[in-house]
Amino acid sequence: MPDAFTTRILHVATGSDETVVDLTHECASFLREAARGRDGLLNVFVPHATAGVAILETGAGSDRDLLAALHTLLPADDRWQHRHGSPGHGRDHVLPALVAPHATLPVLGGSLELGTWQSVCLVDTNKDNPDRQVRLSFLG
Repeated sequence: MPDAFTTRILHVATGSDETVVDLTHECASFLREAARGRDGLLNVFVPHATAGVAILETGAGSDRDLLAALHTLLPADDRWQHRHGSPGHGRDHVLPALVAPHATLPVLGGSLELGTWQSVCLVDTNKDNPDRQVRLSFLG
């Protein structure tokens, strides 16, 4: 009998720029092995205090629009109480309150059930941490 719960850790190099990284293909690859055609839930979790997971359209500019909106909401300046790291780094610690560090998504017949234009994305505004982990867990 297959395991009811399977986990994989992704290592994602985000570099030194703010970024939105599309993880949809990695999620689909994981589910091909973990779900084996079953229904269930995929949980995507970022175990970092300065990154989040978003479901959004990529490739048409929405990823850049999200980063621009975050700049408006969370300016990288000296207003933040949390002051270590690069200037404005305190805003990175507020990011997970707006872009949650997790998402739980339906899996039907072993495939991720997303809308036509939806992608699973890592959102990282922290220029001080170029390497991230993302935990994918399937519960069948």
